[in-house]
This record gives sequence, structure tokens and C-alpha cells, in this order.
Amino acid sequence: MKKILVLMLLVFAVFAFSFSAYAETYVVGTSAGFPPFEYVEDGEIVGFDMDLITEIGNRQGFEVEFRDISFDSLIPALTTGSIDIIAAAMTITEERAEVLDFSDPYYSANQAVLVHEDSEEGLTILFGDNDIGVQTGTTGDIWVQDHLVEPGILTGNVRNYDSFVLVIRDLANQNIDGVVLDKPVGETYSQGNPVKVVAEIITGEEYGMAVAQGNDELLEKINAGLEEVREDGTMDELIEKYFE
Repeated sequence: MKKILVLMLLVFAVFAFSFSAYAETYVVGTSAGFPPFEYVEDGEIVGFDMDLITEIGNRQGFEVEFRDISFDSLIPALTTGSIDIIAAAMTITEERAEVLDFSDPYYSANQAVLVHEDSEEGLTILFGDNDIGVQTGTTGDIWVQDHLVEPGILTGNVRNYDSFVLVIRDLANQNIDGVVLDKPVGETYSQGNPVKVVAEIITGEEYGMAVAQGNDELLEKINAGLEEVREDGTMDELIEKYFE
């Protein structure tokens, strides 16, 4: 009986090792200058999105490998097969949905306006001859172009950056007058930099993860994992960890 038990344990160990060794690994693209969703800490890419997709993988039997690239390069990287999944606090839009497939929404947010902590300006920073910083390709970038530049409300320069780390650095150094970015991220940056949130722009955005169009199998795994993470309370734990 003892020998049979040992043999069963050995078989189980071999099976577990084989499953782990052959578990599929997906390359997850992100833009790690968007805390608390994705950022670099001690040389590693971490954040809410990273924890979330890892938890989804744990439940759906796949592993993930993170790759940090500029936000405006994420969609081209996905469509060319350089990455398998986008997990980058990406807002679900009709234009993006024309070239990729989104998961179910997992987070809702609005845009925020930031100025230097010594500034007395509020929402008025978006009017007239002021220089506004945005991250290229983000919904903040698109909103500024559509609602401020094209109507002629903002007559100053719109400065585009590859990451919000660079945007906030220029705002902290008073090289620009204001910044438009997702509110949760703006609040995070305002905690450790000489900048402050002065207004919220109600845009009702929803974030989704994305896969290449037609990759229904992977999309189903992500959506199923999202549902499990919500149902077992892990989503609430992650929100508390990063936002409360």
C-alpha cells in the first residue's frame, strides 16, 4: 500500500511538472509609465493590470511575459504578432475595435486636468494660449484634439510625449502649463510630484484588454478569467491594493 501511494505521488508530480512545462505563455504588451495600472519598480513591470492578467492566467492555465513599449506602438505590435495581449489601461473605442478585439470592460474612468502645484489655474488652463501635455495615442490626446484644438478653444501648443513620466516631468519643471490624462493615474502622479489635479472631465471611459482580431480562443479565456476574478473577490482585493 505504501509503495502504491508513493507511486501515485510520483505520477502526480510528473503530471504537474509536465503541465507547468507545457503551459502556454502569452506576451503581454504594456506601456509602463501609467501608475498604478502599469509601472516599473525595482526593474520589474508591476501594477494593477499586471496583477490582473496574471490572476486571469492562473485560472485559465496560461503564463504571461510582460513587454514594455510605447503606448502608440501597442496596437501595431498586436496586429503584427509581436505581442499577444494588450494590458495597458486601454480605453475601449469604436476606432480601436475596428483593428483589434476587446475583452469585457474591467475598469471605468474619466479624464483629469493637472497643473503645477504653484499654479492658480483650474479648468481654465485648457483655454487660450497655454501649452498642454498629453501622451501620444491616448484618449486624453484624442479628447484634447477633438474638443480643444479643432474648435479653437486651445490656441497654445499641444505637446505629445511617449510616456506620462515625461509629461509629468515637464509639468513639474513648469515647461508646460497643464496635462490631460486618466484620472486614476493623475491622482497617483499628484502624490509624489509637485503637481495637482484641478478638474475632472466626464468621459465615461471603460478599459479593456485586447487581442488580435479573430483570436476568439484567447479572448474567451480572458473574459472567463475576468468573470472568475470578479466572482471570487480577487478584483476587489486588487482595487483595494492599488486605489484605496
